[in-house]
Amino acid sequence: MPLIRCCLLFLLLSLPTLAAEPHPSPSSADNARTLILDNRPIFLFLAGQGVLTPEQRLQRTLERINALEPEDLRQPVETTPFTAGRLRGLALSVRGKPLFTILESDLDPGDQLTLEQAGTRVQNRLNELRLAVLEQRSPQHIAQSVLLTIFAALVFAAVLFLIIKGRSASRHRLARQSLPSRSASHFNLYRFLLAAEHHLVDITALLCALFAAYVWLSYSLSLFSYTRPLGRKLAGAFYQLLATITDDTLSALPGLAIVAVIFLLTRLLGRGLALLFGSVERGQLELPGLHAETAGATRRLASVTLWLFALIVAYPYLPGANSDAFKGVSVFFGLMVTLGSAGLMNHAMSGLVLIYSRALRTGDYVKIGEVEGRVSELSALSTKLTTGQGFEITIPNAVAVGGLVNNYSRHANAAGTLLSTRITIGYYTPWRQVEALLELAARRCPYIDPAWKPRVRKLALQDFYVEYELQAKLMADAQPPTARDMLHGLILDAFNEFGVQIMSPHFAEQPDVPVLVPAERWNEPPAGQ
Repeated sequence: MPLIRCCLLFLLLSLPTLAAEPHPSPSSADNARTLILDNRPIFLFLAGQGVLTPEQRLQRTLERINALEPEDLRQPVETTPFTAGRLRGLALSVRGKPLFTILESDLDPGDQLTLEQAGTRVQNRLNELRLAVLEQRSPQHIAQSVLLTIFAALVFAAVLFLIIKGRSASRHRLARQSLPSRSASHFNLYRFLLAAEHHLVDITALLCALFAAYVWLSYSLSLFSYTRPLGRKLAGAFYQLLATITDDTLSALPGLAIVAVIFLLTRLLGRGLALLFGSVERGQLELPGLHAETAGATRRLASVTLWLFALIVAYPYLPGANSDAFKGVSVFFGLMVTLGSAGLMNHAMSGLVLIYSRALRTGDYVKIGEVEGRVSELSALSTKLTTGQGFEITIPNAVAVGGLVNNYSRHANAAGTLLSTRITIGYYTPWRQVEALLELAARRCPYIDPAWKPRVRKLALQDFYVEYELQAKLMADAQPPTARDMLHGLILDAFNEFGVQIMSPHFAEQPDVPVLVPAERWNEPPAGQ
């Protein structure tokens, strides 16, 4: 780390630095007292000299510099110390002609420079400016700079051409990739990734072009003495950015290593939990209080809790964890969770109730409220049912928990879906005959399991008729809507075959003869068979 910082510091110091006297961000008052020649700050007059104010000293200096002759610029700037009573300073001159003086009172204590150090800096800047002016007046040097600028422009154009060709080749290679024959979801994901690659190629090409333009501009500006400070400023900004990025990257490496170790351990522990709960879900392992139906939901909850804990532990080691940007993102997510947690948590907790109460599971044939169908998906927020008409109904878990859930795939006997239907028959028909007709229709249905005896119950004795219910067990591969449709048809056929009226009577007046079933008719066919 110290070696890298020393190298970067050397690169920065190798650039032409401003003197300690001129401020990097001068105010309007400082500008009125700063000696600036060809866009180069030379010296900041802070003190007066005799009756002259700092502004007047600046004006006198500019007049002396403007009065210099071309032959004077061929001689170096010299410094001569002087003392006048308690006043100490340095006199700067060229070819015996005075320019200005640097007084001890001109030095800023914050710069921590001695009088000799400040004089050396100003002398070097003036000599550099003198040589730059000679370059400006040299046709040979100007022609050389122009040729170098043209050559740099040609190189820049060649680099742009290579960037454009590389971008075109990359996009052509991506366009030749054939789309795999996958499902709709995978196909869309592949198209999204392919489009992201196209955008990534464009962004990379644009960044390379901007970087080449930046290098070309800073180099071209540094070739001419008048624009050299601006070119060096651009180069200095680039080196400063590179130094900052390198220093921040090296400083973040230890924290990133700790984060990687935390996430690696979390991933290993998550895989161990997945194996454990997977064994319980497949019935290979039994744990007290954990059932196969709830193992999947428990595994997901444990995984989310584990990763949230790992993120909390790793958060302080993330780069920029204490920055205002991270704090703003945390406040934003906290606000979103606060605003949306009421309804979201209601459905999520209802989903846990459905899962851990084992009221239903994927594949069960259920009736929730007025919706009847097979459970196709049981998620944390909603339950999806596929009806007999082929529709998919989404029921929020809070609605499912707040209503009545009838599970036809769960009963006291062996696994299988129970099918029930109701019918109302008048009192004139013997109940034994109605039971026999319903059982006959159930035995004739190919979707009914013959090993399970159908059940007929007399649910209610209404004012005009008796309400019967038929229960039967379906075959493993039978669909309840299809089986119910066929069973209803067979019931109609059986009642018509034996001449039993299905239409329930509603009396408008009291019958003349009591509606009774004589004892000799109690076992009419098929009851007596």
